[in-house]
Amino acid sequence: METMTFPRYSPDDIISYLRSHILEGAEARNLVKGDVFGNPRLEVLHLIYLRILQKVCGIRLEHAYMMPLNVDIMYPQIHEGFLPVCNLYIHMERLLPMCRISDFQIADVLNPKTKRTVRFLSGILNFVNFREFRREAYLELQQSYKLAMEKNQHLEAVNREAALKLEKLNTVPVEHEAEIKQLTESIRELEQLLRQDYRRKQTALQEVTSQKKTDIAERTQKLNECKVSLATLKEEQEQLKSKIVESPEERKSYNEMMKETIKKLKRSKQEVTEKYEGYRDVVEVLPSCQVELQLYQKKMEIQGENVERLASVSSEARNLEDQLESSQVELKKAKTDEMSLKRVVTAKHEKLATAEIQLQKMREDIEQHKCTVLEHFNKVQEKRGAVYDKVMAIRKEIKQKKDKIEQLKDDAEEKATKAKEIHLILKAVLDKCHESLLKAVKTSAASRAEKIDEIREGLLSIQSSVNAS
Repeated sequence: METMTFPRYSPDDIISYLRSHILEGAEARNLVKGDVFGNPRLEVLHLIYLRILQKVCGIRLEHAYMMPLNVDIMYPQIHEGFLPVCNLYIHMERLLPMCRISDFQIADVLNPKTKRTVRFLSGILNFVNFREFRREAYLELQQSYKLAMEKNQHLEAVNREAALKLEKLNTVPVEHEAEIKQLTESIRELEQLLRQDYRRKQTALQEVTSQKKTDIAERTQKLNECKVSLATLKEEQEQLKSKIVESPEERKSYNEMMKETIKKLKRSKQEVTEKYEGYRDVVEVLPSCQVELQLYQKKMEIQGENVERLASVSSEARNLEDQLESSQVELKKAKTDEMSLKRVVTAKHEKLATAEIQLQKMREDIEQHKCTVLEHFNKVQEKRGAVYDKVMAIRKEIKQKKDKIEQLKDDAEEKATKAKEIHLILKAVLDKCHESLLKAVKTSAASRAEKIDEIREGLLSIQSSVNAS
């Protein structure tokens, strides 16, 4: 028992804890260290144990003075003085194994020792502290569980409302079904028209691009030919310059002619390059047009979805407006209810104050009533002794009568068995008598028939003799 898990408290700590947490009022003020340790006062130690049992196990003060009715005690007056100590020992013997103490004895109540009382009280205080700590944790868990349950219920309600709203949004109202059908048909027609226009424009653009590509190829060929011809002309010009010596006027006119032809060639080259760049831009624009057409198609699809959403949103908006109006009305009602509730709360606070005063009076009355009840309980205990004597005498008489009844039952059973045996014997004798009587009747009937025959024969003989005479 020296290797226990609970800590050992000093006597001063135990006394301070008992004053602050276990005892109350005058009991806490009058408690001294010498009342529990050293030469302890038994009534103070017993009172501490009783208060601990009241706090932990909920045992009332009356339970310490109650004698069990299911035990047959010959002289209960002898046990009344020892009864509180015995009940205290029984309850403490049940409590202390929970405090990790298993060697509590009756001597620790009648003749306590300092070391053992210190160990017992430190174990009890450790258990009380552990109980309070676990109780707080349990209350916190219970509070969190309640909050979680309320949150769960709130979320379930919100989920139901959302499911109802989703059903309302998914279901098309009867009023807008015709409009939605018309809109879907018109959207489909528009999509078909757009696809046809897109195909026509695409084919037209492809034809135009193919034609322009052929034109560009032809012009590039012409350009290349012109470049080749220019190069040949330059070569010829240089050759002719070296061979022919022309006059300056002819040379000037020839140079001017050549300059004009060069200018014309440059202009034609610029026009060709400009047309080439324009065709190139057109060819580059073609995929962007295709992308724009695809975007337009997607926009048309989104527009169709938006139309459906618009119908649902409009219906939802109407519902929300109705809800808003109803909620405004409810808000006004809630404000009026809040004012009335505030008035009720103030009235209830006043009632609570009066109720607290009444409770204090009730507590004082209850304490007085407890005193009277204890006095009455003592009187009842005295009466109980007398009644118990009477009950024991009645029980003795009942036991005697029960013994007599059992003896009578045994005698009756013996007589019944004897009667059954006599009945069986008489039945056998009667059966034999019946058989003998039947035999006698049969023999008498046969003898009677023989005698009747003899008499008849005698009568016949007499008649015949009479006739003959």
